[in-house]
Amino acid sequence: MSNALDAVIEIFSWVGLGVGLLLALVALILFLADGTWVPARAVVEQMDGHRVVRWFDENGGVNEAPLSPHDEAKVGSADMVDIFHRRGSVHRMRLTQKSPLVRFVALLAAGVLGLGVLAFVLSIVLLFARG
Repeated sequence: MSNALDAVIEIFSWVGLGVGLLLALVALILFLADGTWVPARAVVEQMDGHRVVRWFDENGGVNEAPLSPHDEAKVGSADMVDIFHRRGSVHRMRLTQKSPLVRFVALLAAGVLGLGVLAFVLSIVLLFARG
């Protein structure tokens, strides 16, 4: 029984640490690719049957983006909303500064790395407890 337990703990430590580091690298790449998102105050308007937001960027240009159904549900009936727009892109905005995908991958990496570290510490404890 102890050999099977040792094997399972060893697998969890190697897989947890390896996959966790790989996911952390993917999260870093996604974070860098996401770019810089700048806050702005936007006006919500009705246009041709759908709602759009318009805002001024840091260069004084007027930008416009349609609201997705998810964003429209969050905005509700407000006529102004705080948004974040991508620097260097004219028609990209979102309601959160950080990307939900980057946050998900980073939390997944932290969880898998935590499992790997926990299994590694448990294997060291069991090594000295049996010795």
